[in-house]
Amino acid sequence: MMSASQADAAATPSAEATIGRAAAKAGHYRWVIVGLLFAATVINYVDRQMIGVLKPELMRDLAWSETDFAWVIFWFQVAYAIGYIGFGKIVDVIGARVGYAAAFIIWQIAHIAHGGAYSTVQFAMARFGLGIGESGNFPAGIKAVTEWFPAKERAFAIGIFNAGANIGAIITPLVVPLLVVAYGWRMAFVITGVVAFVWLVAWWALYRRPREHARVSQAELAWIEQDPADPVEPIGWTRLARMRETWAYALGKFFIDPIWWFFLFWLPGYLFDRYDLNLLTFGLPLAAVYLISDVGSVAGGWLSSRLMRAGKSANFARKLTMFICACAVVPIFFAQSIDNMWLAVLVIGIATAAHQAFSANLYALPGDIFPRAAVGSVVGIGGTVGAIGGMLMALYAGAVLDRIGSYVPLFAVAGSAYFLALLAVHLLSPRLEPVRVSA
Repeated sequence: MMSASQADAAATPSAEATIGRAAAKAGHYRWVIVGLLFAATVINYVDRQMIGVLKPELMRDLAWSETDFAWVIFWFQVAYAIGYIGFGKIVDVIGARVGYAAAFIIWQIAHIAHGGAYSTVQFAMARFGLGIGESGNFPAGIKAVTEWFPAKERAFAIGIFNAGANIGAIITPLVVPLLVVAYGWRMAFVITGVVAFVWLVAWWALYRRPREHARVSQAELAWIEQDPADPVEPIGWTRLARMRETWAYALGKFFIDPIWWFFLFWLPGYLFDRYDLNLLTFGLPLAAVYLISDVGSVAGGWLSSRLMRAGKSANFARKLTMFICACAVVPIFFAQSIDNMWLAVLVIGIATAAHQAFSANLYALPGDIFPRAAVGSVVGIGGTVGAIGGMLMALYAGAVLDRIGSYVPLFAVAGSAYFLALLAVHLLSPRLEPVRVSA
């Protein structure tokens, strides 16, 4: 038989449940914000992946070798490394609304400029500008998620907007070849860049911080702000660089980001060469790869969020999900030896899905561990370190393909990178405890 106190506890719903039901009745405007972030990430990846989709066309038209292509990618990633850490700090200072808009304008102008490039150097310069602008996408997006979502929903929200990368990667091989056939590859860059500016209008009209937004009810605001208040004092890069938790995130990015770059920029060429496809026939298998990966992006965020709602710690939920993802990438070791194209698509698709699920949880760590005032800076540091890994991977891929012409070493690197990333996260932050920042 229950005591009086137990009966009262059973009869009285928890504060979290009360707030959750109230937020459900009051509306979910925060998911509109996720929709905007999702759309921007779609555009981001259409712009980013076009060089991979057009690789055979560009190599033929501009007389590139694999090493030339690798150097163009290298300079994009140099810019991405510089811009990522810069935009991380910028969005912490000026906010996600202005920071995201500035990044978007820069990358769209650079994207359109690709259509006017007539040499490898000019193409690399346009790619450099694209890298500077596109580097603002994730620092601003994660900053926005941190402002609009409580900790237990962040990985799921990040997973949804991160899924825009896969939608962009699906759209690109299906639509861009048609634009190229109709108008040429130069106009394809111009058309996609001009149309994308519609998003900027929507972002500027719809985005505000939750407390400044007229369409956010008090109930939803209470849900968003349910986590304990954290310091608002800005934290400098020097202090962040001395924290093990910063490097837990940054080294995780160092190991996994190069693998995503490899998929994004070299997978279209791999399908061309390995399965004798062309500009109009490779789109469907490539789209299938990223359709599978889209499921992983959302599922990875959902799984860790579900575990946390069930009472598991962030440490348990994030790391268990990342371990499952690392295991799912292992079969890519054997991708080169698969003769059936659709079986290879399935294996590669599962690997890209696992990457996106792993990435959604890794992206959630700065919001779990650091005060909101530092999230953008930590994400920026991690993105820069990840881009450095991407530079090394680009040069390695170009050298391997020019010298031995085999993707086996590249798939071997991809199959092991996620275990190294998880090991780095665990050794540097065994419990994923929030950092204590003194005033």
